[in-house]
Amino acid sequence: MAKTALKVILLRATPDPDEVVALGARLCYAQADVEALRERVESADQRAFVERVMARGHLSVTEHASFTFAVEGVSRALLAQLTRHRIASFSVQSQRYVSMADGFDYVIPPSISALGEEQEQEFIRQMDTMHAWYCQWQEKLGGAGETANQDARFVLPNAAATRLVMTMNARELMHFFELRCCNRAQWEIREMAWQMLAACKREAPALFAHAGPACLRGACPEGRNTCGRADEVKARAAQIG
Repeated sequence: MAKTALKVILLRATPDPDEVVALGARLCYAQADVEALRERVESADQRAFVERVMARGHLSVTEHASFTFAVEGVSRALLAQLTRHRIASFSVQSQRYVSMADGFDYVIPPSISALGEEQEQEFIRQMDTMHAWYCQWQEKLGGAGETANQDARFVLPNAAATRLVMTMNARELMHFFELRCCNRAQWEIREMAWQMLAACKREAPALFAHAGPACLRGACPEGRNTCGRADEVKARAAQIG
């Protein structure tokens, strides 16, 4: 068992996503056939055109581009939030088929670490206790195996780490970034969202040029609940843009 850290890897993306989006948008307004449109798109930089499409709110064409991420070192607490984004596909490490008899990695909230070494060690001891409970129930239920694992896991904490593969199209990613890059989002999913946004901007700079929390593009929508740190958020976005 060990403390773990968040890691995001962009596994796959639609090849030339900016071009795919540009082709979809141009097809809507052109009499030319697909081959002619493809030649036109491939012969010139489509960044300015894609940005104009985005500015007009023609977002349906962004659904033609998809992105697949591997994520590890995140808690089951994060997973509960993540799966609320239903326009996505998820493959998650199973606690039923994967035994935790040898221990489980876990996420320590920064707020607990900030209390000092003694408090962090208390948290770690609690993780050890829960692992002992898990092993006791696993043994009582027949030993390692899916039948025992599926019920022994009920004593595992939200801090238990997991890993997953996730695919979203560009339009859903923009919605995801608007909500989860916001300072009002929970700290763990917020950090994951920023790492994902950085990867998307490298892969499709025009498509994600203005992606991020709503305060990047105008007034904060949180009203009285605003974090009041829009300048800080804009500075972070500029560093990855």
